[in-house]
Amino acid sequence: MSYERILIMEANFKPAALDYLENKIPNNSVVILTTDDGSNKYSSIGATCALADKFQLIILNQPDDNFTIPIQNNANYHLTMADYEKYLVSDQLTVDFDHGTLTLKDKSGILDNALSVIDWRNVSPESEKDRLNKMVTLGDQIC
Repeated sequence: MSYERILIMEANFKPAALDYLENKIPNNSVVILTTDDGSNKYSSIGATCALADKFQLIILNQPDDNFTIPIQNNANYHLTMADYEKYLVSDQLTVDFDHGTLTLKDKSGILDNALSVIDWRNVSPESEKDRLNKMVTLGDQIC
């Protein structure tokens, strides 16, 4: 018999982050934590040179079936992440607001010192072709 360790992911939003986010993310919002590296439909970066060094909080109208790992949090968000990205973070996730930016940390240290917040509640998803064209253009500009 095999026993798998069940890890409950948690994120602690520090008071400064909660104050900053109060007017940006409504209470009880559906939010995903994801990368901004070209690996998902919420990313605007089209190059692998940015792989896993940039994170974002995306506000949605409804849950996304690709982001199913729940992250318990003290911000009162319905926060999830993608299973294929959970290897990028470890225990003790924290979000803080310092020097004018949101910072995402875990027990290993700073993961992103410019965590962005993007509101996708009124955004129509791009077609795969449009997204690819945008990624190719941006990829030439950022790498």
